[in-house]
Amino acid sequence: MECSADSAVRVGGQSRTELRRSLRDAGVRLNAHAETLLAHPAFDDPGERTLRIVERTVEDLGLEEGAVQSRVFAAARSLGLELCPLVAGPYLRLALTDQADAPDSVLSAGRAPTGAIHLASEPISDDVEYPKGFYLRVVDGQSWLRGYCCDDTYVWAPEQRIAFVVPEGRPSAG
Repeated sequence: MECSADSAVRVGGQSRTELRRSLRDAGVRLNAHAETLLAHPAFDDPGERTLRIVERTVEDLGLEEGAVQSRVFAAARSLGLELCPLVAGPYLRLALTDQADAPDSVLSAGRAPTGAIHLASEPISDDVEYPKGFYLRVVDGQSWLRGYCCDDTYVWAPEQRIAFVVPEGRPSAG
């Protein structure tokens, strides 16, 4: 299935074991932070639903200089967008079969990786060492589902790409 910047994505409906098998069968690589997130109780029994996912840059949200995560999420909400449930990360990775290869192969640099799409989701822990959410990236032809850590002093760059949910019945904002 191809997924574009404004796509319906079916989320949930698989047990944690089935989801891990789907990711493995699709050749998706995981980092340790993604493994930690996949062990979260949110994945115990996620009900199936379809979400309309849109991609926006931080700049698209009106934050031309970039902003910390809480401001980015507040700006998105003010435009009528919602945060993704945590469980959406692996399902979007499976649906997004046409993501472009990243322009570099650096996997961890203390900044948002080039070519990444972050899933906007409510952090599940205030601990800065605990992963805050997922991002999707393709490096050297290999699809990745990676978790990331940051605190609320980290500034998301204007060009950083983020996936949000469009509520049912609303046109895509932005």
